Amino acid sequence: MAGTLFRLLGLRTEDSRKLWVMLPVFYFAGIAELLSYTAFMALFNQRFGVQFLPFVYIAEAIIMPLEGWLLAKLAEKLPKAKLMRTMYLLMTGVLLVNGMILIGFKVGGWDYQWYYPILFISSNFVVRQLTLLLWSTAFDLCPTQQAKRLMPIFVGAATVGGITAGFIAQQVGRWSGTEVVYILAPLFLLIGLFNFRKAIARYLVPLTLKDDKQLHKQELAVQGEASALSGHYYKQLIKSPFLLCAVGLMTLMPALYFLMEYQYFTTTEKAFPIERDLTAYYGLIITIQFSASLLLQTFSGRLMNWLGASNMLLAISIVFMFGFGLSALFLGTGYALAVVSATYALFYILLYYTAEPCYQLFFKMLPINQRDGIRYVSQAIAASGGILLGALLSLLHSKGILSLDSVAIIGVIVALLLIVIAWFGRSLYIKELIKSVQSFQADFSEMAVAFLGGMRSTKMLQGVLEHLHNPNDYVREVALELIGKAKDSSYLPRLVKLVDDHNPRIRVAALRAMSLQKATIQELVQVASLLEDEEVDVRVECVRLIARAGHMQSQAHYFIRLKLLDTHPRVVAEAVKALYALGSEESFSACDEAIIKLLDNGGDWAVYGCRTVADLGLSSYSDWVMSLLEDQRPAVRVAAAQCLGRLQYDEAIGSLLPMYPMADQEMRKAIIQALIDMGDKGIAALMEGLQYPNPFIWDACVAALAHLLDEARIRETLVDSCIQRLQGSNQDRALSAAIAKLKMEGLAELAEQRLNEIRDVICDAAWVVLAKLADERVVQVVRESVQDKDEEIRENGLEVLAEGLGDRKLAYALLDMLKTSTDVLDHGEIADPRAVIVQAGLGSDDWLRDIAQHALSEEEQAVMPNEKKLLTMLDKVLFLKQVSLFSNVSVDELGLIAGITQEQVFPDQALLLRQGETNSNVYLIVDGHVELSLVTSNGGEGTIGVLGAKEVFGESTALDQSVSGVTAQAIFDEVRVLSLGGEGLARLIRLYPEIGIGLLHASSARVRMLESMLMKMA
Repeated sequence: MAGTLFRLLGLRTEDSRKLWVMLPVFYFAGIAELLSYTAFMALFNQRFGVQFLPFVYIAEAIIMPLEGWLLAKLAEKLPKAKLMRTMYLLMTGVLLVNGMILIGFKVGGWDYQWYYPILFISSNFVVRQLTLLLWSTAFDLCPTQQAKRLMPIFVGAATVGGITAGFIAQQVGRWSGTEVVYILAPLFLLIGLFNFRKAIARYLVPLTLKDDKQLHKQELAVQGEASALSGHYYKQLIKSPFLLCAVGLMTLMPALYFLMEYQYFTTTEKAFPIERDLTAYYGLIITIQFSASLLLQTFSGRLMNWLGASNMLLAISIVFMFGFGLSALFLGTGYALAVVSATYALFYILLYYTAEPCYQLFFKMLPINQRDGIRYVSQAIAASGGILLGALLSLLHSKGILSLDSVAIIGVIVALLLIVIAWFGRSLYIKELIKSVQSFQADFSEMAVAFLGGMRSTKMLQGVLEHLHNPNDYVREVALELIGKAKDSSYLPRLVKLVDDHNPRIRVAALRAMSLQKATIQELVQVASLLEDEEVDVRVECVRLIARAGHMQSQAHYFIRLKLLDTHPRVVAEAVKALYALGSEESFSACDEAIIKLLDNGGDWAVYGCRTVADLGLSSYSDWVMSLLEDQRPAVRVAAAQCLGRLQYDEAIGSLLPMYPMADQEMRKAIIQALIDMGDKGIAALMEGLQYPNPFIWDACVAALAHLLDEARIRETLVDSCIQRLQGSNQDRALSAAIAKLKMEGLAELAEQRLNEIRDVICDAAWVVLAKLADERVVQVVRESVQDKDEEIRENGLEVLAEGLGDRKLAYALLDMLKTSTDVLDHGEIADPRAVIVQAGLGSDDWLRDIAQHALSEEEQAVMPNEKKLLTMLDKVLFLKQVSLFSNVSVDELGLIAGITQEQVFPDQALLLRQGETNSNVYLIVDGHVELSLVTSNGGEGTIGVLGAKEVFGESTALDQSVSGVTAQAIFDEVRVLSLGGEGLARLIRLYPEIGIGLLHASSARVRMLESMLMKMA
């Protein structure tokens, strides 16, 4: 049942734990918030007088900046988690104190009239801040994508809490009095406190392990910057019509809401002179109001996507105008109570559940470094201004200047002003979007659609079309994106004119914006001319567009089939997919020939071939793709692995797993993703893979199974497997100490590195499993904390782990591993080093076995570079480890690099590089010396420098195979080098950027040597 419900709601397994912890908090807080609101408004209106409501709102508007300042100071003093707990307890305490005072009044028969404004202001503070606290807690605890899934459910829980509060207020208020209704609010908050504290301790505290330590310094710096920038924000706000429009909307809407709220309270006070009846009626309206809100939430998201935020704000403004119009018509009649109550309830829902999210899109247009500052300034102005304006308009009635229906007519006039501002806001948004296009990196088309809706406004689109002739290409691209969102074929003639544009990006954007649904054959021919464009991207986009011309299928088929003969594999691949999408069965045989050509040509052709087979799900090519796993080019192997995964060809698992230990980073990621893509079909083979003795193959199986298994099966299988590996990983710790005792320091360091890598990969698997049994962000932060250089942060992370994060047994085993891994084993403790080495030679890891056998051999590895024998693979790895370029590369990766190097020996005076000739290799000097020299244009000759062992040369020309600017010659004796081809070097730099940085440093040093030499020659 729960699983079915989760699927219907689009939830994932990792959501359930957080959901069950936080749902009670939102539910009970929703009850508490509405109970306190209902009670204090009834008490204030009956015992102090609704005519004084405007004055209290004015006082509240004055107090709000001070409230914000005090809360900001509190935030500076307290860590995040403690701040949230303090705020929750503070609000519970405020309600509890007020409740006790009210009960005291009731029991003692006392009454103090001037207490009720204090009750109003303090209770309204709780209502306002409790909502903010709950939303901020939810967003802090949930990563962005999880928040999108869970927030609607949290909102629903709070809404159901409001409905429950309405029922409670009706019954309790009628039979026990308003004071009892109020005192129930803090009691419900106390019920939710247990889950609130649990959520903070389980999810937020670990996330702030690092932040809390530096919080004070950062906030002091931010405070100093904020004081300097606040004036700038105000100036920027005043200069921008767009931002002034936003502030106008954010001010007038709350002002109209407060004015309607005043009408509601005035009308209900007259209708229910008895306090208990008034409280019960408030409860009834809240029940109806939140039931309607819950119903609205089921389709509000789709409505927002359809209309867009701008049209939603415009629609809300129109509803506000009609609401005040109805109030003006029916006030003084028998329908006044029903009309005003319904209007108030609708205004509340529209303002707080619809308009508030729409406001935030205004600030998306701003640079991220200014966004929050201007948002806070704008919201501060709007909040105070809205309350003051609503209070002043209400005063017109409370002071007897105007009747209630006359004030309602003023509400209609203000709502008309609101409509005008909302109308102009849409066009201002487009201008601001176009003006700011070069300042940001965001997806403007998505932002525009979110604000403007489905771009169905002809006037709005005409404004966008004008920018197709803008001299700025970036502006034209954005305009084309916006037009494409409309999916309107009537704009095709305007767009076809852009097929001859000089900028290929504009041609691509124009093709993406086109719709061929009603295109004529002439227009199709014009578009098809781009199939011969010189730019590959244009041809690809043209194929995709023509494939969507369903009303001219035969013509589209003709044009696309021609592209099966294109000279670029990407175009051929797109043509194959287009023909399959058109269902052109008569071309399937030609498509098969094209796919065979893609797979058979190798290189980029094979890569696109694998992607095409995967996209179309052509399982008949599985065996062919399997053969590409043995291709010499890494990119082809990666594409083949990805394809086999998407085809769910589970027979490939037996080939993919053995490849994993010696694969590079890119290939490892591809293998893991392929295993995950296998889905349920691969689980059986992966479960068998858990028995592999090789820790890296075992790690790949754990990583894939952690994604494929549910939480129960993870606990049954992966937890025990991880614990066994963690506990058994310390058996080989003595190997490096034993080798060091035999005076083989280089080999001992290599052994120590390999042992650390094995421990790391086992710990990685344990962390992956824990992430599936607890919150992923929490696990990630704890993982980073236990590796932090700061001892305090590291100890705090270990303490969180010691509390049994995710799974108590696994957390304890991982904790023990992390603590023992820092212990250094003295080689003096090794009684029989040879016995230890022999034992290690029987282990499961290939590298440790090779290292052990190497250590037991009679030849001394320390003199390896001076001997005339060819270097073994392990010799190369030992040498590469000593080269600074490869100091941060793992043993497996050193093995990959060693595998693509060639050992070469040059006699004395031999030339390795010639000035003016092309060079395609990088050279690593194993032994000997190489002189770098240069002949200048005027015939002068000089030596730049002499390089020795472990130094590099040739890197500046190998990448692009350009001519060498220097001559490299062996001097003093023969030179032994390892050469690395430019293609292999380019891939190494892409996978390991630190190698590229090291080469850059080496080249810079050589340039300085050259400059020095030229200065001397001058």
